[in-house]
Amino acid sequence: GIFQNMTREEFNSFCEALPATTNVIQWGGASVWKVGGKMFAITATWGPGKGDKIKFKCADHSYEILIELPGVVQAPYLARAKWVAVENNETLSDDDIKSYIVEAHEIISGKLTKKLQRELGLLAS
Repeated sequence: GIFQNMTREEFNSFCEALPATTNVIQWGGASVWKVGGKMFAITATWGPGKGDKIKFKCADHSYEILIELPGVVQAPYLARAKWVAVENNETLSDDDIKSYIVEAHEIISGKLTKKLQRELGLLAS
């Protein structure tokens, strides 16, 4: 699996604790995390016996760095939007993953309209 110490449940709890997030299960069991209806992180199973994978939105500079690392690839279908898929945990620690997830949440939150950000409690009114 991906996580060195973190379980998929802990990953989901971490995402859930971020402001104004929602979770949907789609695409055959993927756990998709959204803020304001826009995806920022996904965890899913690669296939039988292959464990979990994580995908998340990146800042441009993070994306360029991450895709050079072993075990991190451009996320299928989402690469143009600067998403990566982490295939194994040899490169990134759980703390690294958490900080990238926080960054992903901030990037996507920042793209929402100010009105929606206020409604979701993401902006001080």
